[in-house]
Amino acid sequence: MLDPAQLREHSEVIAQRLAQRGYTLDIKTYTNLEAERRQTDMTTQKMQGERRQASKRIGELVREGIPIERARQQQAEALKKISAQLERLETKNRQIHGQLESFLAEIPNIPDEQAPAGLREEDNKELLRWGQPRAPDGLRDHVALGAENSLNFERATSLAGARFSVLEGSLAQLHRALGQFMIELHTEVHAYREIYVPYLANAQALFGTGQLPKFEADLFRTQDESAYYLIPTGEVPLSNLFRDRILEAEELATPLRYVCHSPCFRREAGSYGRDVRGLIRQHQFDKVELVQGARGTDAKAALESMCSHAEEVLKRLELPYRKVALCAGELGFSACRGYDLEVWMAAGNRYLEISSCSDCGDFQARRMMARWRNPDSGRTEYLHTLNGSGVAVGRCLAALMEQHQCPDGSIAVPPALRPYMRGAHSIRPGD
Repeated sequence: MLDPAQLREHSEVIAQRLAQRGYTLDIKTYTNLEAERRQTDMTTQKMQGERRQASKRIGELVREGIPIERARQQQAEALKKISAQLERLETKNRQIHGQLESFLAEIPNIPDEQAPAGLREEDNKELLRWGQPRAPDGLRDHVALGAENSLNFERATSLAGARFSVLEGSLAQLHRALGQFMIELHTEVHAYREIYVPYLANAQALFGTGQLPKFEADLFRTQDESAYYLIPTGEVPLSNLFRDRILEAEELATPLRYVCHSPCFRREAGSYGRDVRGLIRQHQFDKVELVQGARGTDAKAALESMCSHAEEVLKRLELPYRKVALCAGELGFSACRGYDLEVWMAAGNRYLEISSCSDCGDFQARRMMARWRNPDSGRTEYLHTLNGSGVAVGRCLAALMEQHQCPDGSIAVPPALRPYMRGAHSIRPGD
């Protein structure tokens, strides 16, 4: 959520910056809501003062010679009248505050000045490429390969519907190995703290990271009164570990780093052409998620480190990729700056996003009330939160299958994964 004070004082400037990401700030609606809030706040405070004064009035009435019983009756009548007026006013005040909060909750984060200008994917800025992309000649995509290696979409459809998958045998083991490899890399080399998280989250947690209210249609929700949501990403529970906390400066001497491996659940209701096939865009997929909490002065360096940690996964798996700086229009709702890592899909002859690393500034922290105490001022400041995929397991498996496929239909296992595959150098159809 944006800083309300900044929005009140610099609404025109903020509107111009939000326009860079294709968002139109309705200044007229905001101004009217803010004016009405100020007016109802002032009137409510005034009426509360009158009620306090009325509650003390009995002594004045007695001193004026009015009998105590009559004074009590007059005071009770005055308080009843004021209380009725105040109740109506407080109801209206709550409604205005609710409307204003709902309005503010829909506003995305302001793009950082370092984010490239532009609104479309084509406006992202390529920063580097790593590895040697394999030419698509004679290659089969992961769907065709999977048909021979126990990747079954038909059985998954009979169990749960479209956009699910069943993995069997060595391919299921390879999928598991990828998650284990990533977790161990991030904990043992990159100094993240492993967290096991709930796969259900309440609305408050999803509001904190920005999925609610804007993206509710993309979420799976339980139908009972508890109103839990299946997590769309491990970012939700990991980031909310900072919620309602005040961290001390010594806890943030270096940014706090959390990692989890979890399934993720998204409706993915739209049509995405060829990405609907296979493992690319499913309702359920595994992901290793990275989250950092940092002081504002450390956030930019934290973003660079986080992205390098995701890159290291792809390097060790010998998967060619490219890194792009996201333009303003391509940033996630909560992000002010970010990078995408796009892995090479050999059979498709294209790069595909496999990790998005985002600096959210203090945007999420304001929604979560995540703060730290600055010893220089003695005051609390909002934490800066960052998140990134380290990386999406299903897409990683698909890229690995295509990049490391062999003419006989087998799939070579990169050296980094062999310790998690009982030393196997390859998996073969039927394994």
